[in-house]
Amino acid sequence: MKVCAVDLKANDAIICLMSLTDGLYNLHECRVKKLTIVNATSTEQLRKFQFDFAKLMADYQIEHIVIRERMTKGKFAGGAVSFKLEAAIQLLEPFEISLLSPSKTKEIIKNSRVKMSFDETGLKQFQEQAFMTGFAFLEQN
Repeated sequence: MKVCAVDLKANDAIICLMSLTDGLYNLHECRVKKLTIVNATSTEQLRKFQFDFAKLMADYQIEHIVIRERMTKGKFAGGAVSFKLEAAIQLLEPFEISLLSPSKTKEIIKNSRVKMSFDETGLKQFQEQAFMTGFAFLEQN
């Protein structure tokens, strides 16, 4: 299964493309590491973000999108823009979309039989949470 793991921070959708085939985890190169929206109050910009994201998923033949869930309240609550981006992604057709909480991600990784070091992936540091989310999703399925 080929997945796109997404970590939403501020105006950015940070992505990591991964797959699990015959027990082997693969990281896939992607022409972009994150998609950014400049003005989240603009309907045109939100539509462009949604179009660009959908095009990227289609180009890389993504089967499933998994989004790192953000808190709605408290000290670590996500910002309003990130929730707009999440909604734009969740409304995409024909992709399967899931949310995975950080606590569930930690639990899955802790109990995983596969131990993987992020430093060995070759990804940028800002992609770590997206990578962990994708890895946990693939590990649980």
